[in-house]
Amino acid sequence: MSWAGAEDTFLSTSLATYLDKKLLVLLRDGRKLLGLLRSFDQFANVVLEGACERVIVGDLYCDIPLGLYVIRGENVVLIGELELDKEELPPHMTLVPEAEIKRAQKAERDATDLKGSMRKRMEFLDFD
Repeated sequence: MSWAGAEDTFLSTSLATYLDKKLLVLLRDGRKLLGLLRSFDQFANVVLEGACERVIVGDLYCDIPLGLYVIRGENVVLIGELELDKEELPPHMTLVPEAEIKRAQKAERDATDLKGSMRKRMEFLDFD
């Protein structure tokens, strides 16, 4: 006895249309990965070839190469096809080296932490 119905077959093969195409994969932790879809399974586990992580901080971005990358399906939020001949980013974005984007990420994280700690210190004030 088979549990798979006609609609299950459609859902499991929907990623087949993206095979050998450049994809953007948004993960649950907020990371954005780009690469060519080489394989997938019924759990949406995917294999990206030539994968890179796109890190964006303000108007700066960097593509950090990862190589062959396996992504567990439960971590995938969104998968979208990218056109190979079209630039995906607005023209005002600036490509920077990996070291510079890491510094920008740290500065952004520190600013967020500072804002959170200041908010905690000011909780005794009632602004409402």
